[in-house]
Amino acid sequence: MKVLLTTLNAKYIHINLAIRLLYELNHEEHPGLAWKEFTIKEDKDGVARYCADYELVAFSCYIWNITQTLEVAKRIKAINPAIKILLGGPEVSYDWQDIIIQDQIDYIITGEGETPFSQFLKSYPYIEQVTSLVRKENGEIFTSAPAPMFDLLEYRDILPYREDPPEELYNKVCYIETSRGCPYKCEFCLASLDNKVRYLPNATIKAHLLHLMTHGRVIKFLDRTFNIKRDFTIDIFTFILEHHRPGNVFQFEITADILHPDIIKFIQEKVPKGLFRFEIGIQTVNQAANLEVSRKQSFEKTKSIILQLQDKVEMHLDLIVGLALDYWDDIKYSFEEVFKLFPPELQLGFLKFLKGTPMRDKLDQHGFVFDPNPPYQIIESNYLSKEQLQKIEVLENALEIYWNKKRAPYTLQYVTAKYSIFEFLMGLGHHFGTDHDYHKYALTNVFDKLYTYAQQVFPEDQILQEFIAIDYYLFHKIRPKVQYVGEVDHAQRNLIIQQAGLNHHKFRFVILALHFNFEQFATNRQLEMIPSELVIQYDGTEKPIWKMMDLVVG
Repeated sequence: MKVLLTTLNAKYIHINLAIRLLYELNHEEHPGLAWKEFTIKEDKDGVARYCADYELVAFSCYIWNITQTLEVAKRIKAINPAIKILLGGPEVSYDWQDIIIQDQIDYIITGEGETPFSQFLKSYPYIEQVTSLVRKENGEIFTSAPAPMFDLLEYRDILPYREDPPEELYNKVCYIETSRGCPYKCEFCLASLDNKVRYLPNATIKAHLLHLMTHGRVIKFLDRTFNIKRDFTIDIFTFILEHHRPGNVFQFEITADILHPDIIKFIQEKVPKGLFRFEIGIQTVNQAANLEVSRKQSFEKTKSIILQLQDKVEMHLDLIVGLALDYWDDIKYSFEEVFKLFPPELQLGFLKFLKGTPMRDKLDQHGFVFDPNPPYQIIESNYLSKEQLQKIEVLENALEIYWNKKRAPYTLQYVTAKYSIFEFLMGLGHHFGTDHDYHKYALTNVFDKLYTYAQQVFPEDQILQEFIAIDYYLFHKIRPKVQYVGEVDHAQRNLIIQQAGLNHHKFRFVILALHFNFEQFATNRQLEMIPSELVIQYDGTEKPIWKMMDLVVG
């Protein structure tokens, strides 16, 4: 039987680990098995035509692709009704009733797929005894007993990226798992349903890592809390330090407030700057909201760890809007406290009611209303109105445009020190959205709207306008046109170029007269009101460097 393992990834740079693992476990016994990835933006008819060459097509399903997957399945059946469609993955493992009744779907595997998928391939078409299987026969739906927990030791000698062209791995985010399960019980997360943490064989983990370090670049660990075990964490970190290659970056999801002191010391003493990225889910600073979703976290400990490691590790912090007992003022406080840490990336997500999570059992208790379509995002609750959530969405758009994309880092640091960054980004987001689409705009729109908003809200703040100009000039690799704050006059410009020994034949310059010492702010975030000249130098290819007269500091 010709079987295709496939999925629709959100983006081309993403990789689906699940279909590769299932292929590696089964392809020797089933030579008709193949795998192929697509993206959600690809032509659905083209995807369907490709899949129609197989007798059975098995899709890996998630909240970001289930709608498109069901549409592709429908088109496959239109080409050939005899083709069987099998779904698996977290999006169909719970509350699957509305999926299996659709005409284009024949089977669903719930939960971990390794054991039932192997059983299915070996038994087909006599699949009555396959575990964790939902099937239809003559319009009637049948379910089977759940599969036993898969023994991860079976992954000995399995290399999931064996079939990937090495040159393709380098340009994608390569995923690796070292364990499954999570010891925590956060009620908004599917990982909370599996509290037994199981590890893959250590030799297998290192073989996967070595392959990805050799051929890939960005390597992301899928473990929900990578740092549970001190010795394991240090062992993997040590292996990475011994074998990583130039350009490698490793991303881990960690729980910061339980990070062992020995791991902190190891990172501080041995890990090169920029090699590791830590994704830390803070979610909220409000302890009442944390406890309501069975989440235990000390923000002060988390903050302390971030501050200790931020010079070595790139931090990606997450907040969730919409948790029970988290009111408007709580969200504002959480956002402002976390933003003060100035992480390179701050994700402001909105509570999603994933299928199977305990959050779906508390709708009436908290007045939760959520979108019935993926990704099941909150609409309102007893704590936040629709209008309030919409305002925070506007803030989130501004956060993405100006902070996460690094368009206005110095401006927003200054705003944080002097004003409410929560209110500023919300107002800026609204101002931007009155004229432009949040996801389709020109770069000139970004700085123009920031400048006009600052002029409207804080017309007397000359320093704010100077920071906007600095961010504008530092963002470009080629000297842009002079805007927002003018340059020094011609005579002063020539004098500075001469005194600083600047090579005006090789480089281009912007020279600004400021009312403060930018070097002091950039280094220590201290605003020293001493007039100074800032020289920004462009070579046309790299990011500009800036100088305080003849001193290169950035």
